[in-house]
Amino acid sequence: MKSTLFYLLFLPVAFVLKQCSTPSSLSTQNHAHTNALINETSPYLLQHAHNPVNWYPWGDEALNKAKEENKSVLISIGYAACHWCHVMEHESFEDEEVAALMNEHFVCIKVDREERPDIDDIYMTACHLMTGHGGWPLNAIALPDGKPFFAGTYFPKDDWTKLLKQIIDLKENDNGKLVESANQIAKGIQESDFLEVITEDVDFNTATLSKIADRFKSRIDYNNGGRKGSPKFPMPNNYEFLLKYGNHYNDAKSLEAVETTLDKMAAGGIYDQLGGGFARYSVDGIWLAPHFEKMLYDNGQLISLYSQAYQSNNKPQYKAVIEESIAFVKRELMSEEYGFYSSLDADSEGEEGKFYVFSKSEVDSVITDALDAKYFSAFYDVTEHGNWEHTNILRRTQGLEDLANKMGVDQAILVESISRSSQALFEYRSKRVRPGLDDKILTSWNALMLKGLIDAYNALGKDEYLSLAIKNAEFIKNNLKKSDHRLDRNYKNGKSNINGFLDDYGLTIYAFHALYEATLNEQWLNDAKDLLDYTITHFYNQETKMFNYTSDLDPPLVAKKMVNNDNVIPGSNSIMARNLFRIGSMYYNPEWLAMSKQMIKNLNEQLTTSSSPDFYSNWLQLYFDQVNAPYEIAIVGPSAKAVRAEMAKEYLGNAMFLGGATEGSLPLLKNKLQEGETTIYVCQNKVCKLPVRSAADALKLLD
Repeated sequence: MKSTLFYLLFLPVAFVLKQCSTPSSLSTQNHAHTNALINETSPYLLQHAHNPVNWYPWGDEALNKAKEENKSVLISIGYAACHWCHVMEHESFEDEEVAALMNEHFVCIKVDREERPDIDDIYMTACHLMTGHGGWPLNAIALPDGKPFFAGTYFPKDDWTKLLKQIIDLKENDNGKLVESANQIAKGIQESDFLEVITEDVDFNTATLSKIADRFKSRIDYNNGGRKGSPKFPMPNNYEFLLKYGNHYNDAKSLEAVETTLDKMAAGGIYDQLGGGFARYSVDGIWLAPHFEKMLYDNGQLISLYSQAYQSNNKPQYKAVIEESIAFVKRELMSEEYGFYSSLDADSEGEEGKFYVFSKSEVDSVITDALDAKYFSAFYDVTEHGNWEHTNILRRTQGLEDLANKMGVDQAILVESISRSSQALFEYRSKRVRPGLDDKILTSWNALMLKGLIDAYNALGKDEYLSLAIKNAEFIKNNLKKSDHRLDRNYKNGKSNINGFLDDYGLTIYAFHALYEATLNEQWLNDAKDLLDYTITHFYNQETKMFNYTSDLDPPLVAKKMVNNDNVIPGSNSIMARNLFRIGSMYYNPEWLAMSKQMIKNLNEQLTTSSSPDFYSNWLQLYFDQVNAPYEIAIVGPSAKAVRAEMAKEYLGNAMFLGGATEGSLPLLKNKLQEGETTIYVCQNKVCKLPVRSAADALKLLD
């Protein structure tokens, strides 16, 4: 296959992976050009609505036009916070000559990858097959039927023009080669997710899990946290697994990996030291310089992770990160309807990170007391020459106690001074031109934030977090969930028009189940069950024994894709496998439990042999559950909620809560209620220990 593909890759163009960040607001002025994107709601698509390129959104109109006019389809994919997407827009898509070339010879389609991850997956797979890597902007060129024969990432204007002209020449003079390449690439895309259905038994055991964990830990940077090398992505699910494994097996290196990573991230430039919240990743190996965009999906998961870590070790700085990050999301990413927006850009005023960085003179001018300015600069590594590109990203390189000793000042005075200065600088910063907001609301990302709020409530016991979680869950039910339990993917300005994908269902099911555990209100568990039933009906593939990423109601693409790996967001199949296990356990549903076990059996070879087990971290949490059956903590009686809240302040990575003031409908709760008493049953594999009356006594029953 490669010999044919390289026929197209002779160009003197570097396929540069440019990880991303930025848009600019649409101006209200008159525009020379307006294309079909003007009717879309995606901020990313709207940013291109006045390009001279005659962009279309993905859909039948564009694809039929390509077939009728026998033109190649040019598919350009990005997202609103993608810096290099906007660089390419300014260089090429706003250029009249480049646009004329594109319009004459191609039908041009713009795709927001966050709205249409299914399309992105198809053409990103093609890019990986052809070049060995990928990134955004993602630019693919395809036959009128959508089969790609070329894919790459960012191109400077001259290289982009040269590429287009050579493809135009190939189409006119050797179209058979394009068709041949497209057919081979389409075959590769279809085969890329292949998994053998494993029919024999698999022995899930502690020894194998330990070997996998050892490989996992070998990839950790124990000095700086995260994976070895750079760039560094937070990858929250990785550390959820290590926290779960480390606590159960008293494995010090696993817990060290979690603690070092969380400490270093919280102290680094990837964390907004003034406003809370995390950027998407750090370009270096020490968490100093982020790509400054802030994504909802990162912050929701990191709130969960810091909450679980706080339950485990009660570090005060983790509590601060949780509270500050939730405050950031409420302040900058929450709609009036309690939905959560997608992201903030990296750039403002055309410069990456400008909103977040400071010169030393700027700090000194805002913090007028010289001693306060001295303390602040020492604590946050602010220097005359700067710690990043001649300016300063706020980060902490030493603790308060060490700084107080070095400065010869009482620590309480130092804390008060830094707090006062931080507030002054935050207020000063708030007057700057703000990064752009991607205000579309995505179901799956909202589910991650919903889970983060639930975990924060469990760890800190703050009722306001549970109240906000319930309001967000009700927003999802009222605006994104239909009467037949179908979910939409997106919501903006009252419009919701993209059918949900597997991650939308999987993450919402997972969050609703967690909300049941937090509230002991069976309505949320019933909602999770209804969504699970719907997902099995419309996504489950009887041949592969896995779930397709797209519903059987959706128009077919070049290939039916499955998402099996875990990445910055856990893969949708691992999420569904865990849902089947957890909800199947609560309802005593052997069919769902068998489906879950079959799915992890299909992945067993990858889990046990991969040199990169961190890309299967959510699967490994399910593997853990196969080896160590979770505790089911049944609490029934008038004080059930209060007892549950008390127990939930402890880290219980291997337990599920159920119960309520009454017995409810779950099988495990039957005949458990004792009149006027609140009783706690600690059960495992459907076998319960003798009941106890207090949270403290119940915790003692957990090994």
